[in-house]
Amino acid sequence: MRGFLSLITCFAILQNVRGWREFSRGRSKGGNLGLPGGDDLVRGEHEKVTTEWFTQYLDHSSPTDSRTWKQRYFVNDQYVNQRRDVAFLMIGGEGEASIQWMTKGAWINYAKKFNAICFQLEHRYYGKSHPTADLSTENLQYLTSEQALADIAYFIEEMNVKYELSPNVKWIAFGGSYPGSLAAWVRQRYPHLVYGSMAASGPLLAEINFSEYFTVVYNDLKGTGGDKCVSAVKQAFYQVDLLTRHMVGQRNLDKLFVLCDSIAGTTSSSEDIANLFETLNGHFAETAQYNKDNRMSKVPNNITLDTLCNIMVNDKLGPEVNRLAAVNDLMMKRNNQTCLDYKYDKMISDMRNVSWGSEVSEGGRQWYYQTCTDFGFYQTTDRIPLDFFIKQCSDIFGPKFNLTIVERGVQRTNTLYGGLNPSVTNVIFVQGSYDPWHALGINKSTKLYPAVVIDSASHCENMYSPSVYDSEALRQARIQIEEFIGNLLKSA
Repeated sequence: MRGFLSLITCFAILQNVRGWREFSRGRSKGGNLGLPGGDDLVRGEHEKVTTEWFTQYLDHSSPTDSRTWKQRYFVNDQYVNQRRDVAFLMIGGEGEASIQWMTKGAWINYAKKFNAICFQLEHRYYGKSHPTADLSTENLQYLTSEQALADIAYFIEEMNVKYELSPNVKWIAFGGSYPGSLAAWVRQRYPHLVYGSMAASGPLLAEINFSEYFTVVYNDLKGTGGDKCVSAVKQAFYQVDLLTRHMVGQRNLDKLFVLCDSIAGTTSSSEDIANLFETLNGHFAETAQYNKDNRMSKVPNNITLDTLCNIMVNDKLGPEVNRLAAVNDLMMKRNNQTCLDYKYDKMISDMRNVSWGSEVSEGGRQWYYQTCTDFGFYQTTDRIPLDFFIKQCSDIFGPKFNLTIVERGVQRTNTLYGGLNPSVTNVIFVQGSYDPWHALGINKSTKLYPAVVIDSASHCENMYSPSVYDSEALRQARIQIEEFIGNLLKSA
């Protein structure tokens, strides 16, 4: 019996170190918005936040479908005044909602100033908000941005009654990353319910071939470490490419990158190689996307572009491919991984798991589905072609999820919301110039809405609590956002 338990323990550890990647398709495990950093919580502050459940419709598009489910939300009413005429809503996204956002983050500072009652609504199919028995492809048909927006609308109407809010209450929506898009779209679609929005790092343009993502990463590396860093990174990937093409090189790759499964002497598919390149590219993409943000940690994200460029230009580490291996070692150590898993078939097998208890149920399978049906967002390069991503849609969700379906979904999303030309007012769009996602967002002000691009800022950086590490550009952006919200609340 003891030997059996030891075997189970070893298997659990192996699953942990070989588990699903921490970063994939521009999404972090658990969602793109991290936990808020800042000072420690005041004792008892969380006790004033309540966790509640709302009876939500499964299919808002069918008035004859009466099926319902329980959607989770959080409430913090300690800042609201007797008028109860200001309500803030943090929109949940492609990961589990966190109660920590109910007492931290820039929006809480705004809530204190403007006496707002604060709500956070978890997105359907993420976290503990389970509309269906499992994550089967058939059940995921109800996972769309349109259904999520309707969830918000019904939620607001119910909260107005339940919490006895003023008939003149003004709802301000906040969202970062995909919820940044939702924040803009909910104001666009339900202007009678949502008075205004702060949309941070939202990719409003659905795009199937998102090659601009790595163009921004390239520019970030160049802006950080100059031509020497960029040249070293390019050369490193060129050397990896050469090593994949012959037996001796493959053996070197096994050792250099601590591959979980040997690439040498095996029949590695083109998908395996593309998966390897996507993982290695992801080290730089993830670091650029979250460079020096103020999520929960003692200091801002301590693996930065400076860290990676310093490694890549260090001649003492050997040729460029060895330096890339050092970057890989650093990222695996941070993620508590003992080897690099690049096998395509294993990834597909993991993603086919439809159980709410599976590792990919944290959001990986759900977000993949949304990219295959609504958004695309495929970060392509010369070694990570579009076909690689489309094949994943078919292999995970079924053969009908082909290029035509993805293209149709992307076109439909842009038709619904207007892409980079939304017909919307009372929304402030906020971007970080170092965030690769800003390439699909609103970066210029118009007569309808203002846009703020924060120099050298990363993904959703303005949403975290203010910090002594904030740049002057970020501090000025915070002031501008607060003034925007204040002006909305002053208007008739």
